Formats: sequence, C-alpha cells, structure tokens
Amino acid sequence: MDGKQSRPTACPTCLEPNMADSVPVRCPTCRRENAFTPPTFPCACGAPLTLPVLRGGVPIEILHRTWEASWVEVRCEVCGRQDAWPAPESGCACGTVVRVPITPVPAAPPVPDGSAGELPGPDTATRPQPAPRPAVGPPPERPAFHPVTIRTARDCITAAAQYLKWLGFSDVARAQERTAAGVDLRGTGVVAQVDPTTRATALRDIECVWLNGLSDSAVPVSFSLAGYARDARSRADELHVPLFVMDLTGTPQPVNDAADELISNGGRPPG
Repeated sequence: MDGKQSRPTACPTCLEPNMADSVPVRCPTCRRENAFTPPTFPCACGAPLTLPVLRGGVPIEILHRTWEASWVEVRCEVCGRQDAWPAPESGCACGTVVRVPITPVPAAPPVPDGSAGELPGPDTATRPQPAPRPAVGPPPERPAFHPVTIRTARDCITAAAQYLKWLGFSDVARAQERTAAGVDLRGTGVVAQVDPTTRATALRDIECVWLNGLSDSAVPVSFSLAGYARDARSRADELHVPLFVMDLTGTPQPVNDAADELISNGGRPPG
C-alpha cells in the first residue's frame, strides 16, 4: 500500500440525466472567456453530484500537477456524504489548462450539548463526554495582492519584490549588483532570483539560488517569466526551492509544492 486513498470513479451513464449549466471561465493567458460545464459524478448513495463551481472565482493555470491539488472535497446534498472528486479543469484554445475553483465545503454546524436526537435518560447527565478538541484557527488572511504590470526586466524584479513582501518577508530590497550567483532580491530570511528573460530558467540558476539561501540561512525563491527547464524543476523539488512563474500581469503563480507551502506558511523566519 502506498498510503494514498482510493478515489471514486465516475460512471458515464450516471452523468447524462443531470447536465449542469455552463459557467464562463476566463483564460489567464489570452483572456478569452470559455464556457465550462461542471462535471457530474455519481455519489455512493446513487444521486448525481455536480461539482459546485465558484462563480466569479479566479481560475489557476496548471503548471505543475500534484496528487493533492488534483482532488477536491465535495459534500453530497442528498446524503451528506463528503468525498474527494477530480478537481475541475478547463482547457483553452491557446493551450492553457486551468483549475476551476469550487465553492468550499461549508463547516459542519456546532454540535449541541448532549447527543443530537437522543431522548434524555437517567444516565445521560452522568455519561462521560469526549474531551473537546482544541480549536485550530485558519491561517492569517492577507490583503489582496496588487500586481505590478510587467513591461521591462526591472518591472519583473519589482513585481517579485512586492510578492515577497505580500508573503510576509520584511526589508526586501533589490541587490545593488547582480552577482554571478544571480541573486536579485534580499530580505530578512529570504533570497530570490528573478529571471526576466524569454528562455526557461536553467538547472544552474536553481542550484545557485539554493546555495545562496544555504549560505545566508534564508529561504531561496526563484521567479521566472518563461518557466523552468525540466531538470531545473526536478532539482528544485529535490532541494525544496519554491518556484514561481509570472505572466505580464505581474502575478506570480506557484509551480511546485515548495511554492504552495511558502504561500501557506508565509514569510516565517527559518528554524
């Protein structure tokens, strides 16, 4: 066993009677608006379950596939069962594939004192109750990120600096001189390389920024306008270097798991 949960599979014959209404999805690359029909799957109870696409949600371009990101949790409105289903994806004529956001599963209502639906009995008051679980709060919410439109290489570095500050890193500033190591930005607990060229970022660039992070006891981060070479992506995964790719709107998108973790954890000082 590899530890991964088995996922329910869809039965095509169960999907025909419940065709969902299409929703518009705007491609983040070419800005074309495409009609997208949310997929419908058969719940274990037999009811058709249509993935609740979040209207007005911002689609995310898929640049790096992970197991966890490929599934979404959805609760059946008929039986209340919550299962993992394939995350909805939409392809554009320009070649971009995006992940369409869905409406989050609502939190379960608080359990009232005593057992729900149970008539009071002589032993109800004295029955031992389970210890309350410690409350786990959500991660701190950040304000909306305001991107910097990229027209020049300097804009690309500025956009990356703004993003690192948005993540929570302080004192982020442009390096006075770009060394052979390729460090463009430094801040408290972070070093970053920004590649504004039209070539894919190479393996050597990833290893250089990682070595700089190791030397400074800082998080190494890489930003690229043209993406990453295959061996560079693989090496970044091995070294746990967060990779981001930027489009001309100046909004960085995570490429690997390390980048997703950095977004979740924010600019915490390295332990």
